[in-house]
Amino acid sequence: MIVRKGNVMRMRGVFIKLKLLCWYLKNRLLYKIYLRKEERYTNNKIKLHLQQLRYRPKISIIMPTWNTDERWLRRAIESVLNQVYDNWELCIADGGSTKPHVRKILEEYAQKDKRIKVKFLPENLGIAGNSNEALKLATGEFVAFLDHDDELAPFALYEVVKLLNEKPDLDFIYSDEDKIDEKGRRKDPFFKPDYNPDMFLACNYICHLSVIRRSLVDKVGGFRLGYDGSQDYDLFLRVLEQTDKIAHIPKILYHWRTVETSCASKPEAKTYAYEAAKKALADAMRRREIEIEGVYDGLWLGSYRIKYKIKGNPKVSIIIPTKDKVNVLKKRCIDSILNKTTYQNYEIVIVDNDSQEERTFEYYETIRDHPKIRILKYEGEPFNFSAINNYAVSRVNSEFVLFLNRNTEVITSEWLSAMLEHVQRKEVGAVGAKLLYSDNTIRHAGIILGVGPYRIAGHSHEHMPNSFPGYFGGPHVIQNVSAISMDCMLTKKSLFEAVGGFDEVNLPTTFGDVDYCLKLRERGYLIVYTPYAVLYYYGPKDYKCTSENRETFLKEVEFLRKKWKDFLNNDPYYNPNLTRDKADFSIRA
Repeated sequence: MIVRKGNVMRMRGVFIKLKLLCWYLKNRLLYKIYLRKEERYTNNKIKLHLQQLRYRPKISIIMPTWNTDERWLRRAIESVLNQVYDNWELCIADGGSTKPHVRKILEEYAQKDKRIKVKFLPENLGIAGNSNEALKLATGEFVAFLDHDDELAPFALYEVVKLLNEKPDLDFIYSDEDKIDEKGRRKDPFFKPDYNPDMFLACNYICHLSVIRRSLVDKVGGFRLGYDGSQDYDLFLRVLEQTDKIAHIPKILYHWRTVETSCASKPEAKTYAYEAAKKALADAMRRREIEIEGVYDGLWLGSYRIKYKIKGNPKVSIIIPTKDKVNVLKKRCIDSILNKTTYQNYEIVIVDNDSQEERTFEYYETIRDHPKIRILKYEGEPFNFSAINNYAVSRVNSEFVLFLNRNTEVITSEWLSAMLEHVQRKEVGAVGAKLLYSDNTIRHAGIILGVGPYRIAGHSHEHMPNSFPGYFGGPHVIQNVSAISMDCMLTKKSLFEAVGGFDEVNLPTTFGDVDYCLKLRERGYLIVYTPYAVLYYYGPKDYKCTSENRETFLKEVEFLRKKWKDFLNNDPYYNPNLTRDKADFSIRA
């Protein structure tokens, strides 16, 4: 029986779609389980705990209104009245609504509860202007922001104050969120990472619920006119330039209403918001005196790419260990680098580890005089991948070194410059690329710690199609991750040497990249993943633990568990509400 290639591809496509459907349906079911747990939680002894809290700051909830639908306005206000924590005030500024029910409802609630303050403006000043007028009513130590058609979870302010009792010096707190439709049904939970500065510059993932120390909001001048639709993004950017005391509550405290014209329902409904966001990001770069080429639309609507200027023309050494299999090395890896790479100040350093085949040496003869290629010999030693790469680094004098698997093929011509623009940043220790299998499913979009059968590490979104948005667009935005694969890793040579390179003694084969990234993070450096550097990966789809390598593998697993226990148990870029079985961002059962 002959099976045509086209039929195989169609069958593979159907299989992938079924796999994604299963993932989606599983997450819907798991979210229902999460909601049942939440219901039990809300009935726990919150009020008793509240009585024990020593620090009870007033929180001013800022809510601008304008011609709000009566149903949503009432539900928004009622969600504040239903707060278990009672030291709050609701500051409402109405921008001259023309629908008479708005004034009637606001006056009704202001009479009902003295904590509700209302200011009626003669005209609509826009979201930013109306919000600033609401801010003028605030007397709380902190301010929170509530859209006029959204809802707070009843325990939202309690969770914020509980955290403030543990860490009273915090200036900025944000939470997870979900969406709520017109029938009150909750869906699309967004379980966010802890503060992820590069992701925040790529999209406003922080969004709701956000609570900020009021003195900081006052210091930066509140909301700025001309940024409507992204006025909160602009405010957050300016506030976070004043403080690093930011924390994330991994619980859903905010329900974002989805109605026909809302950004929550249809992102394309308010395209002006995305232009305002790019303007806010460009402003932030100017304030921070960071040179950039520009701010551009990202790979999905509502995401952005800040493209940093490359300083000077630094040399990059691309280190490729190999043993025979010259067709793979030449036709896919070396040729694609030479033919597709835009950035030209690089050298390719082939590290030969005891090749035996004649055609390997014949190929070496053809490239021996190539101006961009060097060949190093690593001979007579037992296989030790960490040692091979360390040796290569010791033999180069470039400012930057890039570790590359010979089973890769360059796809995007800017792959090297897209990585270099980030590794040049003083706060960045290493940069990784997006790697795809030959069927265009994801091989690597960063590494998540504490997942997989050994609870060590797993590749984010592995085996999901690249065309799939992933978990809230994660594979397709620049972001910080805990680690990246050395299948394609760019780092500073000086940093590599300062932390001792890859661990040759304890990690000779498998986890050298994870260990290296954690050594950088321990020193305060960021690890960056960029989806703008894209390569194919033709190696095996799954790691095979054979009888020959099992003993070494298990020793490396145990070593990492002992050395990096705290890191492995708490990846800040992976929400604790997500599964540890694999890195597919399913909800934790």
